[in-house]
Amino acid sequence: MDDLAGFLRTRRARVDPAVVGIPTDSRRRVEGLRREEVAHLSGVSVDYYVRLEQGRATQPSEQVLDALARVLDLDETERGHLHRLARQRRRTRTPGGRLRPELLRVLDLVADAPALIMNHRMDVLAGNRLAGLLLGRPPADLNTARHIFLEEAERGLYADWENCTLDVVGHLRLAAGRYPDDPRLASLIGELAMGSERFRRLWARADVRARTHGRKAYRHPLVGLLELHQENFALPGEPGVELLVMSAPPGSPAEDGLRLLAGLGADTGAGGPALPLPTAPAILPPA
Repeated sequence: MDDLAGFLRTRRARVDPAVVGIPTDSRRRVEGLRREEVAHLSGVSVDYYVRLEQGRATQPSEQVLDALARVLDLDETERGHLHRLARQRRRTRTPGGRLRPELLRVLDLVADAPALIMNHRMDVLAGNRLAGLLLGRPPADLNTARHIFLEEAERGLYADWENCTLDVVGHLRLAAGRYPDDPRLASLIGELAMGSERFRRLWARADVRARTHGRKAYRHPLVGLLELHQENFALPGEPGVELLVMSAPPGSPAEDGLRLLAGLGADTGAGGPALPLPTAPAILPPA
């Protein structure tokens, strides 16, 4: 599903040789660094580095990985991903899908902001009333990756759709590195690759992104543009599961929009308590 060899190839292709002191001319046909240049700059033999990129070398040392990360100019997220890919023989257990009732009660306490609980596959396991109103559907039947890439009618909901797709692919790349034995994740990635040309192009880049916080903009059909701030909270004791809360700055148009949205939901009787995903979801068909 994801591998060290492919990640190394894509990372060296993006390094500008001039930045690391390698002169270039018009005869150079390689994009980025050559294999032997990465090997030389990292202090490893060319043969060993070639075997790494061919998937024939296993268990590189921490020192080798750190040297490669330095030469390839990896950020913190990419460094962690590199180390996980190099240690994939030490399998990580795929998280389960059950949520403790206490988490659902906490979710309901978030009354003035859309809030979701999401797993590593981007399945929404539960959502509060305002999240359902924002998304226009019960959140607990939603996979946000599929929603963004495959549901064309929903694309307009995301005011910054292109950047959302970058976040989704970057997150799924990280998840594939953490949980390489998850068949439902592999099936989802296959489904997205078959159904979306943009997903295929972005997946081939092997970029990784960690979801932590940032701007999320929605274009809601009833209340207009909502520019929100999203915070992602890892849940202790729930591997791969996060609480996402989308808040609006006090006095902002987005705060007014959320208040209006909540009122419209009350008028129509929409919403309700946090709804969990069924505890035994169907396995997606193989892609």
